[in-house]
Amino acid sequence: MVKSTKKTIEKIYMVLILLLLYVPIALLIVSSFNASERNKAVWGGFTLKAYIELIHDEIVMGALYNTLLLAFGASFIATILGTLVCIGMINMKNRSKTIIMGITQIPLLNSDIVTGIALMLLFTKFADLSFATMLIAHVTFIIPYVVLSVYPKVLQVNLSTYEAALDLGASHLYAMWKVVVPEIMPGILSGFLLAFTMSLDDFSVTYFTKAPGLNTMSTMINAEYRKGIQTEIYALSTIVFLIVLFVLFIINRRSEKLYRQQEESGVVL
Repeated sequence: MVKSTKKTIEKIYMVLILLLLYVPIALLIVSSFNASERNKAVWGGFTLKAYIELIHDEIVMGALYNTLLLAFGASFIATILGTLVCIGMINMKNRSKTIIMGITQIPLLNSDIVTGIALMLLFTKFADLSFATMLIAHVTFIIPYVVLSVYPKVLQVNLSTYEAALDLGASHLYAMWKVVVPEIMPGILSGFLLAFTMSLDDFSVTYFTKAPGLNTMSTMINAEYRKGIQTEIYALSTIVFLIVLFVLFIINRRSEKLYRQQEESGVVL
């Protein structure tokens, strides 16, 4: 009796959490198809007008282009750098690993607004703000997310296989690419996805390091909020959500496939 009551409470709690997470997103998607112009709380009929206008809105599409380019570019660079950091820690002493992990986690604990202002002061001291400064800033604050995703997989690497490849005549770089990287690939993919998501929805760091007139989705929505959110923004947000959902599905499927391949070959620890 007690166990069944406990399970019922757990299910209700889980349902409430899921509702809090996804009901706002569901309302956003429904609003993007709402024909009512003034009051989105009232259903005015189904329409695709927002999506049609979105395609022809150069300002919104420019912000979307900047956002995706920034997120993909920063995530790609951060994934490479973060993976190299994790691989470099394989043969380090425990004290050195602890120090590096501690330094890596500082940006996670630091407030975004503090990071944004600090980077703005650094950039304006030596150069003008531009897309490059935004890119560097995003790489700086998303690297820790890559490290936290890749490092647990690095700890599971079988170094005997790597050393065997070296004994067979492979170079260090070739052995690393053919032996170590495939084993930690699920962590790399997870780190890239997490970094991409964090970069995609960032506002504070982007706001303080962007050039005047250069907008991403977050900064554009912040500016539009003062004079009223356009219906195209709902459509744009819906499209971005579906893109992230699709990427998440692909990454999870690929990670599951890689894990099964490793399990069948007997390399999963």
